Amino acid sequence: MSERRVLLIVGGGVAAYKALELARLFRKAGVGVRPILTAAGAEFVTPLSLAALCEDKVYQDLFSLTDEAQMGHIELSRSADLIVVSPATADLMAKAAAGLAGDLASTTLLATDKPVLMAPAMNVRMWLHPATQRNLARLKADGVAFVGPDEGAMACGEFGPGRMAEPDAIFEAAMARLGGPAGPLAGKHVLITAGPTAEPIDPVRVITNRSSGKQGYAIAGALAALGARVTLVSGPVALAAPPGVTRIDVETAVEMLAACKSALPADAAVCVAAVADWRADEVFKVKMKKSHEGPPTIRLVENPDILATLSARGAKRPKLVVGFAAETSDLEAQAKAKLKKKGCDWIVANDVSADGIMGGDENEVLLVDPQGTDRWPRASKTEIARRLAQRIAEDLA
Repeated sequence: MSERRVLLIVGGGVAAYKALELARLFRKAGVGVRPILTAAGAEFVTPLSLAALCEDKVYQDLFSLTDEAQMGHIELSRSADLIVVSPATADLMAKAAAGLAGDLASTTLLATDKPVLMAPAMNVRMWLHPATQRNLARLKADGVAFVGPDEGAMACGEFGPGRMAEPDAIFEAAMARLGGPAGPLAGKHVLITAGPTAEPIDPVRVITNRSSGKQGYAIAGALAALGARVTLVSGPVALAAPPGVTRIDVETAVEMLAACKSALPADAAVCVAAVADWRADEVFKVKMKKSHEGPPTIRLVENPDILATLSARGAKRPKLVVGFAAETSDLEAQAKAKLKKKGCDWIVANDVSADGIMGGDENEVLLVDPQGTDRWPRASKTEIARRLAQRIAEDLA
């Protein structure tokens, strides 16, 4: 990535501070960052801090004689491989959708011939306003890509969609678009399973679990950001596929196994999905009703073991097979036993009884392999994903 460059436009809003961390992530990955700071953005972050983290000059004024002499705004708009707008305020989105060019940021967006990635950040009412939604649709139709916004608490005290995506999520989305042969996983195919399975009992009821799919989706995004071709086989979740990832939607364990087999061969397989251990032997064709005879008898049968199947010796076995173990007690012992029983290469184990793990945004894991156990401290699931993706890249290298 050392020859890749990003033009980072920092809009106004409390979320502007996250642009500093985003710049740090880009520089750590060897990506060049040239910043444009809007007048509103300068109310929240200083040019000095942005310049220090980007290791480049900060551009602010459309009519600066010095800047125009050194690099005209047209040249600036085409000086990078990707333009990232973070935060993308309602004002910046409106200007870009309307084709306005009254300041350096909007002029750059109008003059560029490079792809644009926006990370919106605004009050929930502003985000849901029909005008913003029209601008969003217009920008998407023009080819602008988006990451976020997330749903959560905001600095204004309200809650809902409009919170800017975290820097690591924006970083992954940008890296997936930068792509390029320099990625350590370029040319590698990785298969990921994520989310729960839903095993039908009747047309209404299913056997499932509380898996959100967040960790598996984060790993898929992190691997794609390192250049891998990623196939994500997903159970039913309320998540969008990460940029650059091919998603195959399934519901049951049987469907998930079939999709995994069809996706082979792969250089690595990461089985994150929380697959139901059992399914109903017979699925009722109509909705079951209460009756004086009591509840119906449901006979359960075992589902196929996807991790063990992918780990089995054979011509199509991936070089690296990673399993996940969601446990509520004896974490390390259970992980070691699963590693031996399934025949995989690594087990990533987590204690899902801990607060905020199952369905949350953070994780704390053990990475167990035949050589020993590596304990990773609690961190965001995106950070855990990035760390695991890096380990996978090192192993496949």
